[in-house]
Amino acid sequence: MYVFGDEKIISGDSAKVWAVWSEVERFPEWDPREVENRLHGPFAPGTSGYSKQRGNPGGPYTITAVEPGRMWTAESPLPGGKLTIDHGLEPIRDGKIRVWKRYEVRGPLVLLFRLYYGRNVRRALAGTFTALEQEAARR
Repeated sequence: MYVFGDEKIISGDSAKVWAVWSEVERFPEWDPREVENRLHGPFAPGTSGYSKQRGNPGGPYTITAVEPGRMWTAESPLPGGKLTIDHGLEPIRDGKIRVWKRYEVRGPLVLLFRLYYGRNVRRALAGTFTALEQEAARR
């Protein structure tokens, strides 16, 4: 197993941040990493989708958990394993919100994620969090 991720304190209204972060089909409009994101049903556990980020192969995912206003989880199959991504937000105080993403990789592709994908994703997360903050403020 390989676990990685990052977090950032952003400014904004947590309801607006949640609205942006739970509208996955619009990710390519504001997240510099996202090329495509389709959801085949409601934003709810059990709904499947397809996502592609810049420089990475695309693939299917399924939403496995949603705690409205707080967090959601998606799982993607990998050869012999899976990738689980948690997306979270936590209001702190005075318009400050801690946002975070946690990636958990299981299976034979752990080494590839550790050496290549994980490093690239960690580098890009700061930009994703900044873009999330800006999009929530814009709306």
